[in-house]
Amino acid sequence: MEFIDYYQTLGLQKGASADEIKKAYRKLARKYHPDLNPNDSEAHKKFQQLNEANEVLSDPEKRKKYDQYGEHWEHAEAYEEAQRQQQRQQQSQQDFGGFGGFGGGAHQQYTYTSGNDDDFSDFFEQVFGNRRSSRQQQRYRGQDFNATLQLSLHDVYTTHKRTLTVNGKNIRLTIPAGVENGQTIKIKGHGGESANGGPKGDLYITFDITNPTQFKRDGNDLYTTVPVDLYTALLGGSITIDTFDGKAKLTLQPETQNDTKVKLKGKGFPVYKQEGKFGDLYVTFKVQMPQNLTHEEKELFAQLQKLRA
Repeated sequence: MEFIDYYQTLGLQKGASADEIKKAYRKLARKYHPDLNPNDSEAHKKFQQLNEANEVLSDPEKRKKYDQYGEHWEHAEAYEEAQRQQQRQQQSQQDFGGFGGFGGGAHQQYTYTSGNDDDFSDFFEQVFGNRRSSRQQQRYRGQDFNATLQLSLHDVYTTHKRTLTVNGKNIRLTIPAGVENGQTIKIKGHGGESANGGPKGDLYITFDITNPTQFKRDGNDLYTTVPVDLYTALLGGSITIDTFDGKAKLTLQPETQNDTKVKLKGKGFPVYKQEGKFGDLYVTFKVQMPQNLTHEEKELFAQLQKLRA
C-alpha cells in the first residue's frame, strides 16, 4: 500500500502547530464531506484520508511516533522493544567475553543505524516481513464499513460511551467530548471479513451532530445573543445569562451600545481530546426598545429629547 504523508494530506509542513492542523482539517473536511459529494468516490477516499491524518496528527502521542517513524509509526513500540533486546544482547556479549549467550542455538539480531533510511526500512522488513508481501496481502483485506452516528450538541459536550450495532455485532465506543459535525473516526478491524484470511477491514463512523440549542458553534467557540432592556443598557447593571452548562452573572457598563460583544473565557465547547480545555463563549447584547409606552412615559422621553437637543 502506498505511503500517505499525513502532513501533505492536510496541506501542511511537518512543523505545523496543533491549531494549524485543526484549521486545515476542518476546511478540507467541509470540502470533501460525503454529504456534499454523494457520487464522488475520489472525494470519499480523500475524506477518509483526511480523517485518518487528523486522527494521528491531532493526538500528541501518535503524532510524536509518526514524526519519528513515519509510515512505520504503528510499530514503534515493537521497534523500541527490539532495540532494547539488541542492547541487552550486546551487553550480554560484553559480560561473557564477546560470546552471544549460552548454548549453540542461533540468535537473530536486528541492526539499525541512525540516519540511514534504507537501514531503517530494512529493520522493519526483518521484524514485520517483506514489504512486497505486505502490499500483496493488503489487496485482500476485508471491506471497510461506513456508518453515520447522529448525536446532539448536548451529547458531545461530555465524553461518554455508546453501543453501536454494525452487521449484527455490538461495538462499545467511547466518544470523546468535542467531536465536530462531519468528523469521521476509524475503528480498526471492525469492518468486513477478508476473503483469503487476511486482515479485517475498518469501520469509519461519521458524526452527524444536530444543534437544538440557542448557541452557534464554531470549532471550540460558542456564540449567543442576549436581549438587554433599554434602561439597563443606558444606566448599567447586572444581568444573568445562560451558558451551555449553566448560568453566568454579567455586569453591564452604563451606555452599553447595541451589538456590543463580550468574551467569556473558557465557557465555550470542550477541546477534542484535550481534557479540561475549553473554547470561549462570545455574547452579543441586543438592546430592546420599550413598547406600549404610557402617556407619562412618552412625556418623560420627550423631556429627555429636549435635554439632549
